[in-house]
Amino acid sequence: MAAPISTPVRLSGLAFRLVKDQLISEAVAQKSFLEATKKKIPFVAYLVQEKLIDAKKVAQVASQEFGVPMFDLSVLDLEHAPVNLVEEKLVREHHAMPLFKRGNRLFLGVSDPTNLGALDEIKFHTGLSTEAVVVEEDKLVRTIENAMRANETSIGDMVGGDMDNLDFDVGDDDAPKSKDVESEIDEAPVVKYVNKILLDAINSGASDIHVEPYEKNIRVRFRKDGILSEVATLPVGIAPRITARFKVMANMNLAEKRVPQDGRIQLKLSKTRAIDFRVNTCPLIHGEKICLRILDPTSASLGIEALGFEPKQRADFEKAIVKPYGMILVTGPTGSGKTVTLYTALNMRNEVGVNISTAEDPVEIQLYGVNQVNVNPAAGLTFADALKSFLRQDPDIVMIGEIRDLETGSIGIKAAQTGHLVFSTLHTNDAPQTLTRLMNMGIPPFNIASAVSLIMAQRLARRLCKACKVEDDIPHPALLEEGFTEDELDNLVIYKAVGCDSCTNGYKGRVGIFQIMPVSEAMGRIIMEGGNALELGDQAQKEGISDLRQSGLQKVRDGLTSLEELNRVTKE
Repeated sequence: MAAPISTPVRLSGLAFRLVKDQLISEAVAQKSFLEATKKKIPFVAYLVQEKLIDAKKVAQVASQEFGVPMFDLSVLDLEHAPVNLVEEKLVREHHAMPLFKRGNRLFLGVSDPTNLGALDEIKFHTGLSTEAVVVEEDKLVRTIENAMRANETSIGDMVGGDMDNLDFDVGDDDAPKSKDVESEIDEAPVVKYVNKILLDAINSGASDIHVEPYEKNIRVRFRKDGILSEVATLPVGIAPRITARFKVMANMNLAEKRVPQDGRIQLKLSKTRAIDFRVNTCPLIHGEKICLRILDPTSASLGIEALGFEPKQRADFEKAIVKPYGMILVTGPTGSGKTVTLYTALNMRNEVGVNISTAEDPVEIQLYGVNQVNVNPAAGLTFADALKSFLRQDPDIVMIGEIRDLETGSIGIKAAQTGHLVFSTLHTNDAPQTLTRLMNMGIPPFNIASAVSLIMAQRLARRLCKACKVEDDIPHPALLEEGFTEDELDNLVIYKAVGCDSCTNGYKGRVGIFQIMPVSEAMGRIIMEGGNALELGDQAQKEGISDLRQSGLQKVRDGLTSLEELNRVTKE
């Protein structure tokens, strides 16, 4: 029996105008409307989320077509916005942000002013007359998240209140879990507490959560901008319940406490945003430690501008990722941003006409249009096995999470030599050492020289807070010793961290420091002659390629980071 043919949707309102103005095709509008309905998100949200249209252009068209005023959310003062007049559930459900209240009128920021149902329901719940104001969809999403975050209670506030007085019946840890005990895991205080840990971590911009049991308490720490800090101390009596709740959410085996386990949690913040957590448990002497890595899919779509390349580095990177074949290697320690760099490259090449496959351990960020495989050595699925399978499926681009052995490296090199673009990572200190590491694995030098097209080493340094950074007074001899030249000292301005209410110890966010080394013919000859990392490094300097230290000094000159922070991430 033939599959039913879907009836075309009759376009109206904003969708009709966008098609009429030829900003999107009717086919795209039809498909987007159906997909948005399926995902239960607004039509405009889907268009902007999938980068099918510019958010500002949509807002301008909506304002002109329906005679509704347009407002730039970037100038909104959240402290004075009447957010509390509308329940969070309604704000998120209808994608409507309360902006101003004038007498009995409530002005709501919306990306689609034709959504009259939203205005009517908010009018019913608030008892106020509602009026639409058109805003840009991408800014609307961020503003709603920021507004809701401002109303949240922190973990520390909760600890000072009810949680210290909670009395949990821990029972026998080794006993089989009955239905009654399992139901206690889902009890309201524990659920609320665990949810607050997750939300506070997201809202504070943390990359990792550590829940660590000790003899007399549980310590909760967040890693923000690469630095761990303690955010709460919990009563030790609730440790089994907290641990069990995390394991239930991550679909782990509750009864197994003797060996580490891996799992995954997805937390839906709104109709248009979900955050994934990669969860790992490790048995300690006082219980199981829970470590969660926060995986925000939006970090893969930040764009190349957000990575922090210097102009020449960006040009070399973009040139390499559009080549039809070759191997691109990214190196650096854990937490240096390798994953975001690789996903940014994949996102730039992710088109309908390009077949992309990745093998990862585990898949950290899910990308639509990319075939992603979780390797599982215990089940017999290794990086090498996944790569062999990919090469039978006509790939254009292949990403290997990490080259760990000779077999994986050899297959990747051969794939790069036979018309495929291959991305992968290695754990070395800088770019030249990566080439010698491949040779030490046993890969023939000729194959390395002919296959590897670009190597990039990277680190992440904390970015100075623009609001509070001040000039640093460092003696000239000390600056010369750090790597600056005599010629630049007179006009050199260096900043240091201070700290204010809008940052953490003077820093806010991170910036990438890169060494991007295209493999030239001269480097290829050094490799084939069995040269070492020092010789390759000298050749890179002759070709004007900055090493990590030199790239970091440029970030200091630009006022993006401090000399103290640069020394933390690059000094050996």
